[in-house]
Amino acid sequence: MKYESQKVAKLYFIAAIGLFVGQILFGLILGAQYVLGDFLFPEIPFNVARMVHTNLLIVWLLFGFMGAAYYLVPEEAETELFAPWLAKLMFWIFLAAGAATILGYLLVPYATLAELTMNDLLPTMGREFLEQPTITKLGIVVVALAFLFNIGMTILKGRKTVVNLVLLMGLTGLAVFFLFSFYNPVNVVMDKYYWWWVVHLWVEGVWELILGSILAFILIKTTGVDREVIEKWLYIIIAMTLITGIIGTGHHYYWIGTPEFWQWWGSIFSAMEPIPFFMMTVYAFNMVNKRRRNHPNKAAVLWALGTAVMAFLGAGVWGFLHTLAPVNYYTHGTQITAAHGHMAFYGAYVMIVLAMISYSMPLMRGREACNSARSQSLEMWSFWLMTISIVFITLFLTGAGILQVYLQRFSDNPMPFMVVQEKIALFYWLREIAGLVFLLGLVLYIASFFVGKNEPEATVELAK
Repeated sequence: MKYESQKVAKLYFIAAIGLFVGQILFGLILGAQYVLGDFLFPEIPFNVARMVHTNLLIVWLLFGFMGAAYYLVPEEAETELFAPWLAKLMFWIFLAAGAATILGYLLVPYATLAELTMNDLLPTMGREFLEQPTITKLGIVVVALAFLFNIGMTILKGRKTVVNLVLLMGLTGLAVFFLFSFYNPVNVVMDKYYWWWVVHLWVEGVWELILGSILAFILIKTTGVDREVIEKWLYIIIAMTLITGIIGTGHHYYWIGTPEFWQWWGSIFSAMEPIPFFMMTVYAFNMVNKRRRNHPNKAAVLWALGTAVMAFLGAGVWGFLHTLAPVNYYTHGTQITAAHGHMAFYGAYVMIVLAMISYSMPLMRGREACNSARSQSLEMWSFWLMTISIVFITLFLTGAGILQVYLQRFSDNPMPFMVVQEKIALFYWLREIAGLVFLLGLVLYIASFFVGKNEPEATVELAK
C-alpha cells in the first residue's frame, strides 16, 4: 500500500461484507418462504424479507464501490486522499442511515414508517428497490455528494489516468441517476418510465463503468501488462457499454404503456448488450496470458477472471435469453428474470467487489502482496463454492421459469399463478439447498481473513 489514506477503504469493505452476510441470510429466509408460506410469519412477512434482501444487496455493493474508489484513486492519482476525515465521517453517516432503515423495515409497518419519516412532504416511497424512506434518500444524496467531492478533488490534484476518469464517470452517473428516485409522478406509465432510469441505468449503465475501471486496476496490478494496452481495451468496452446499455433500457418499456417502437429499439440494442461483457472476458484472459509477472495473490486473480466469465454468462447470456420482445412477452416477470438477476449481480458486481477486497485487504493489513498460502487456499475454496452454487441457483430458477411460462402463459389451459407456484416447488427447494452452500462459501471467505494470518505470505515470483 503506497498511501496511508488508502486505509479508509478497510472500513467500507468490512461493512460491505457484514451487510453481504445479512443479504444472504434474508435471501435464505425468502427462499424458505417460497415453499413454507408462513415461515417466520408474522415476524418477517414475505414482502419485508424481499425488501431487506434487495436493499441490502444495493447498500453493500455501494459500500464496496466506495471502498474500492478510496483504495484505487489515491494510488492511480499518486497522491493522498483529499480529505480522509470526510470519508470516515460519511462512512458512519451512511452506515447509521442504512442500519436505521433496515431496522425500520423490520420493526415498523411500512405505512407507519412512511408517516414517521414524513413521506407525505416529498413522496418517494413504495416503489420496488426504491423503498427507502425519503429522509434516507436525502442522506444518500449528501453522502454521494461528499464522496464525489472527495474523490474528484483527489483526482484533480493528482495524476489523471483513464482508470480514474472512467471510475469517476461511473460514480458521477450513479449519483445523478439516483436523483430520479425523487421523481414520483402520478401517471403510472411515467412513473415506471423514469423508475428504470435509476434501476436500469445503474446496473446496465454506470455500474458497468465502475466494474470496468476496477477490473482494469486489478489487472494492471496483478499482470504487469502495459497500462496503455489495458486502457485501450477499457475505451472500447466502455463505449460499447454506453451504446448498448443506454438505448437498451428499451427492453423494460415493452409492456408499460410506452410507444410500440420501443419493442424494436429495445430488442436490437439490448441484444447487443452481451458484446461488451464478451469483450471483457476476452480482455481479462488475454491480459493474464500476456502477464509479465506471476502475482502471488492468486485468489485476487481468480476473482478477477471469475468476474469476467460470470458477468458474461449472467448479464450477457441469461439477459439475452429473454430480452427480445416476442420472447419477453411470455417470460416477463417470471422466475427466468430472477435467474438472470441472481447470476448477473453476482458475476458483474459481487465478484468485482470481492476481487478488489481480495487484492487490497492484505496490503491494508500490512502484507507486502498477499495473504498466506493457507489463507488463499481457503479463499479459493470459497470462490468455487459460491460460484458453483450461484450457477445451480440460476439453473434451478431457469427450470422453474420455463415450467412457469408453459403452465401459466403458454399452455392451452393456463393455470392460476399460485397453482403454478405449487407445481414448481421442487425447483425452489433445490434453490434453497444451493443457497445454503452459497452461505457456506461466504463463511469460508470470511474465515480466510483469520486463517494463517501469522504465517508468511507467498513469495513474489519475478518475471522471466
